[in-house]
Amino acid sequence: MNSNVSDNSCCGRNFSVTAAVVIACLIFAGLVWKMREYTTPPPVAAARAKERQDALNKLRAEEALALNNVGWLDPAKGVVRLPIADALKLAEQQWQDPAKARAELIARVEKATALPPKAPEKPSQFE
Repeated sequence: MNSNVSDNSCCGRNFSVTAAVVIACLIFAGLVWKMREYTTPPPVAAARAKERQDALNKLRAEEALALNNVGWLDPAKGVVRLPIADALKLAEQQWQDPAKARAELIARVEKATALPPKAPEKPSQFE
């Protein structure tokens, strides 16, 4: 009779351990599901995607406008932006005489990269 009691307590203990393992796995799965829910970024909304596409279209339009039209880069130094086709024609015309074109190119580079004159030093208060 003692052996029957021992067998029943063993089965009860096995059931308890199995139930505890299953419950622990369910709790772990629930925690993983919640963490995925917290850490997953929200999907990009259609409004945000449209806003980004509009910004890209605007940027490309500005770049095309700058690429194909004449404009000032630095009016103080006389630096302009030319369309590529016009710049190539101008370069072809100027480089008919390479020595003259090189001299003009060096002069333009020096003018465009010239440093502004140094500001006058503040006189001493004792002068």
